[in-house]
This record gives sequence, C-alpha cells and structure tokens, in this order.
Amino acid sequence: MSYERPIASHRAPTPSRKKDDGKIGRRSALRLAGTGGLLAAGGGALGAYAERTFGGGGDMANAAAVADLNFAGGKTAADLTVPSIPPSGRRPKYRRATWSEQFQGKHGWSIGGSGTASSERYDTERFIRGTQSLRVTTAGNGKQSYVRKTGLDPQNLTGKMIRLIFRVDDTAKLSKLVFYLGSQGLANNFVWQYHIHSAKAANYVQSGEWVTVHLQWSDVRGAAGAFSVSRDGVPSTTTGFTDMSFAAYDSGGGPVTYNLQAIEAVPDTSAVFPKGVVSITFDDSHHSVHGLGRPTMDAYGFPGTIYNIADAIGTNGFLTIDQMRSMQNFSGWEMAGHAYANDAHTASYEKLSAEQVDDDLRKLREWLVSNGFTSEHFAYPHGSFQKTTDGVPVDLLASRHFTTARSIISETIESFAPAMPYRLKSLTGITDGEGVGGTQLDQLTGVGGRLDRCAKNGDWLILCLHRITDGPPKSSTEISREGLAALMKEIDDRGMPVVTVEEAMTYYR
Repeated sequence: MSYERPIASHRAPTPSRKKDDGKIGRRSALRLAGTGGLLAAGGGALGAYAERTFGGGGDMANAAAVADLNFAGGKTAADLTVPSIPPSGRRPKYRRATWSEQFQGKHGWSIGGSGTASSERYDTERFIRGTQSLRVTTAGNGKQSYVRKTGLDPQNLTGKMIRLIFRVDDTAKLSKLVFYLGSQGLANNFVWQYHIHSAKAANYVQSGEWVTVHLQWSDVRGAAGAFSVSRDGVPSTTTGFTDMSFAAYDSGGGPVTYNLQAIEAVPDTSAVFPKGVVSITFDDSHHSVHGLGRPTMDAYGFPGTIYNIADAIGTNGFLTIDQMRSMQNFSGWEMAGHAYANDAHTASYEKLSAEQVDDDLRKLREWLVSNGFTSEHFAYPHGSFQKTTDGVPVDLLASRHFTTARSIISETIESFAPAMPYRLKSLTGITDGEGVGGTQLDQLTGVGGRLDRCAKNGDWLILCLHRITDGPPKSSTEISREGLAALMKEIDDRGMPVVTVEEAMTYYR
C-alpha cells in the first residue's frame, strides 16, 4: 500500500488493536507514566511515546523489552511516584507524509540479497501500522539483505527527507543499516549509511523496538552512476527517483530478523531554515562556559543550551545559580537538565534501577523549576539511554519528566521534527587539541564538513561541548577559547541561525 497526496489531505493510519497476550499493554504504559501526570501534561507523553516505540496494534508485546515493568524487589510500574512536574507536551507536530509505502496488502516490494535466509512479505504478527509489516531474517553471513522496489513513479524529493519505520529483533548480531535511493534499477544512486551498531556505546537502534529514522540530504555518504555529491556536500539532483532499497547487514556471527513498516517522504527543514540551523549545547555545568564561552558567543548574539548537574552547581569549577540566571535572563541561554546527583551522573543511568533513575529525573526537574529555569529538555549522562538494571528503557523514564532528551549519537544530523525526540542526535568531542582524540574542529569547519552539509541542505546540527580552556585542550571534552571563537565565526560566516533546543522545539507546534 502506497500513496502520494498533499500534506493537508493526509491522515495518519489508525493503529489496529490486538490481543495483549499477557504482555504489557497501553494501560500498563500509562500506569508507568502516572495517569495524573499524563492528564496534566495534556495527553500523555509516556503513553504516546511507549505506544509509538514499543508498538500498538499487534505489537504491544514488544514492550516485553521493558521486562513487564517489574522492577527489583518485586515492585511494578505502579510503584513509581507520579511526576510532580510533568512535561507540558510542547512537542513539534507529527510530520505528515507526502508519499508513503506502508507495506499493506499486496505491496509488491521484492526481498533478496545473498544475506537473506527467509522472509514474510505479509507479517500479521508484528506491525505498528495497519494490519501487517514486512519481515526478513538474514543469513548470518555478513552480506547484504534487502527490501527493494524499482520502477516507482518518479519522486521529487526537493525539500523533503526520507522517514523509515522499522524494528530489529536482536541487535547483538547487527552490523549496519543502509538505504539506497536512485533510478535505472539503482544504477544511479545515493546511499545513506545511517546506523553502524556498537557493542559498547548507546545505539539509536535497540533490540525489539520500533524505530523511526530520518534521512536528510546532508547525510548522503556516497553516490554512483550519474549521481554525485559536490565537495561541499550538495547532491547533484533531488528529483526523478524511481528506485528504493532498504538494506541490512548482520555481523556474520548469526542471523538478524528485521521488520520494515514504512518508507515515506516528509517535508524537511529547508523551507524554514534554508541555511540550516545550529544548537550549541554544553554538558556538566562547567564554570568556563560562563567565563569564556558566554563572552565569545555574546559577540555574535548566539545563545546556548547548558545541560546542568544540580549537585555540581555552586561547587568549585562549576556554575553558580546567579551565573545561570544571568545567562538565561540577559543572554537568552537555556538552562536544561543533565542529572540531579553527581553520583547518578558518574554511574550513568543504565547502571541504576528504574526507581533510582526516575527519582533522579524527578528531583532534577523540581530543582530546575524551583530555581526559575523553565526548560523541559534533558541530556543523558554520558549519552546513555539503554535499559536500567531492572530492564526499563531510560528514554521511557525520561519522557515522564522532560519534553526531549539528547544523546551523543551523530550517525546522522538531527531533523525538524526529530524522528525520536528522546534520542536527539548530537556531535560531541569537538576539540582543537592535538592528539586528544574526539572530533577535530576542522571536521566541522572544513569544506564539506558538518557545517557545510547542514548549511547547504537546511538541516539542524546539534553540537555538544563541555569545558573551554584558556590554553591548549588536553582532552576531547575540551575546546580552547580560540577554537570556540573560530567555530562561532564559521557559523556566522555561513549565515546559519543559532537557537537553543527549547527554541527549536517551538517551530513545528
């Protein structure tokens, strides 16, 4: 089933409802959020998020990934305290597709590749839309497995991005995911390599969850045939596409099963931000952001977002409350949340129980509001949003208290609206230090770097920095004052607007 129609006439498909089979259902997810808090938030951030992530209509069983929300010590979801200050729900509106393939009925897409062992074109057991999805199991040999369609009506994707909705049952043996868009049987193509799986770091694609990914023109990593990408990151064409291919590669250590639910075209950010847009964020509340960073950014009128650790405020080397208020009230900075307790930040949330994480998030939100900081935005300690020690996804808990949560995943640039607001992507480790690792500054500022790609294609680039130094940086979490000044100048020279994360979330309400 596919369609092409104006945005105004499109209605999102209504998820079907199937038997719960004893696994957690929407009601349990609502109990986790706390119904009082959800109603106060105007519609239930967690209920909607849980249903969108773990599945409605036939796939709420995926929420078994939450271990039925039974925590250590025999506690359940109902034992969590209802958030005293739930998020307001001020999230961007869902982007309506202008073209969509949802793999319903006799959809006609082919499945193949030497990396495919078996498939089911019409899987009625696991789906998030309609009554079915498409399922494939790889061969475990590390070779390409694909879902493909050629000979489509020519697609004009100028000012649009691709939206993918899919799930992978067990990511432990997943290597990478790739998407091809082209013509003439894919002889001409652009390629996005949008996920490389890590055995250690937090992964955007996690086991047993429905995932949404946006593919923007800035993230094209290769071209073949008559197609090309310019030195500064501009594709040779954005129209006339007749072929699409969703490809998966296992690690060679065993098979992987994936379900594909939708491939869609949705409007991108370029109409609102034709030169792209940047959010400059700082983690951990370091004093140098006020003493060195703020004056540098004030010179350009650029605001920043600081993700704060409440316990650190007022201690040696960190911001004070008065400095935070001054930056917010006189320079337009956003004071967001990173952790309440230093110990929770040091440990990372996946090393804590769900109750401990939820308690830290609640205290953090209360601390921000009680001190006059209205931001509803959050960044995971160390970028980690995997599951807690008792099996609850950290991003599910974050959605009880905050409107967005930022990671440090940077496989692709972020988009408006975000594909998954509780997994915002950002580029971290930005430094001008020598031999310290991280992301060297010229990878942003050089020709064809992240700034060029964002500016030329109208996307949203979130940068994550930490400490600013007067001398040479000694680690990847440091950038010199001169390096920061050079970065601000490069952004300004390209005419790119700078907005806080809070401001970014207001554009598509």
